[in-house]
Amino acid sequence: MNDSEFNALANAALSRIETGLDASGVDIDFAMVSAGVLEIEFADGSKIIVNRHDASKALWVAARSGGFHFHWDGHAWRDTRDDGELMATLSALVSAQSGVPVILA
Repeated sequence: MNDSEFNALANAALSRIETGLDASGVDIDFAMVSAGVLEIEFADGSKIIVNRHDASKALWVAARSGGFHFHWDGHAWRDTRDDGELMATLSALVSAQSGVPVILA
């Protein structure tokens, strides 16, 4: 995958995350704090950061429970450790940190 393909896929994923968070109805704040960096802040002050990492062509997620790296497999963003899908993993992470069940589609 070349840089422009990666950027298009990564930016689409970040946009999809924002749309899912907005539709979830959960009381959280989120914003793109810089190019390719989405910050999700919870009522208790904790955060989840989703970062486009250009050098490794990956999406990195930093959450209270740890760090995760997702690579595009041709169909979905998959965690390099357990092959979990990005949106499913983020749903679980956001649910855990917010205390409210959240499903990001």
